[in-house]
Amino acid sequence: MEYSAKVEQMCHVNSCPSHGPSAIPEEGKWIKAYHIADISGLSHGIGWCAPQQGACKLTLNVKNGVIEEALVETIGCSGMTHSAAMAAEILPGKTLLEALNTDLVCDAINVAMREIFKQFAYGRTQTAFSEGGLPIGAGLEDLGKGERSQVGTMYSTKLAGVRYLETAEGYILSLGLNDDSEICGYKFVNVGQMMEDIRNGTAPNDAYTQNINTYGKYEAAARYIDPRNN
Repeated sequence: MEYSAKVEQMCHVNSCPSHGPSAIPEEGKWIKAYHIADISGLSHGIGWCAPQQGACKLTLNVKNGVIEEALVETIGCSGMTHSAAMAAEILPGKTLLEALNTDLVCDAINVAMREIFKQFAYGRTQTAFSEGGLPIGAGLEDLGKGERSQVGTMYSTKLAGVRYLETAEGYILSLGLNDDSEICGYKFVNVGQMMEDIRNGTAPNDAYTQNINTYGKYEAAARYIDPRNN
């Protein structure tokens, strides 16, 4: 290490005692994190690409600084879905620091990695106060039945008003309108569960009909419209 001549001529002044970093909560324990291996937890990070055409939700389950589980969810960009596939192969087995300095293919995924790193570094994970954290596989539970991302898609114009296209419950088939032409409920099909039923041997038409349900005051609606064609 090289010092300037002026610094070398300075007399030494003792600093106050160093107590190290502040302790942060790590899976139910208060830890002074000196190394990446001191970090454990499960958390989420949200990222966006430079032109802001798409976004990524990244979920990581980290044990002793190493990523053991990764869930990559993207929306808004077709190329981003392929980038997510590559990132999901890249992330497990890397340390948090390695992942932060690895090109995860897509801007949005890289930004999500940056944001989630801050959650871990400051002890703000979902499992900060959960003793032992969550088991590997907990990230998958975020998807619910059918292991499908929860997506909300709504479209509206000043002229025609709003159209619900997809909610957490599923793909919207029909909107129920009251006497004032306001949405009072909707009919939907749970696509994730429908596909699970088909995979388990149920005939496609039967799987479709048995996973149709309604929400709100759909049955009492004054009229119904197809949100994609009306």
